[in-house]
Amino acid sequence: QVQLVESGGGLVQTGGSLRLSCAASGLSFSSYVVGWFRQAPGKEREFVAAINYSGGRTDYTGSVKGRFAISRDSAKNTVYLQMNSLKSEDTAVYYCAAATDWGHTLAVAATTYTYWGQGTQVTVSS
Repeated sequence: QVQLVESGGGLVQTGGSLRLSCAASGLSFSSYVVGWFRQAPGKEREFVAAINYSGGRTDYTGSVKGRFAISRDSAKNTVYLQMNSLKSEDTAVYYCAAATDWGHTLAVAATTYTYWGQGTQVTVSS
């Protein structure tokens, strides 16, 4: 049974940092593209970042470029999202997801992803 578990969310002040983790069981992340999405109250789920199988290629939505960094640790079967210079508009539930296909058009689409975690809340207060 495949399971993705996010952790690391919480309450942080504007300008602060958090590191989210996504740990997988039942699959090897090295064979999957892993993406992070977020959903704020009253808004649709949106793409945040993705990393390809080897970790050599990454993709980000424009609003987080230069502030967020996605990485993977194959030995731990875990993907991270380092979030710096957080803003109030980053407040959302963050989800990790796994897919088998890579490419910009594919990576940004939630429908590309087969497996999803339950989400972790990130709240940025001013």
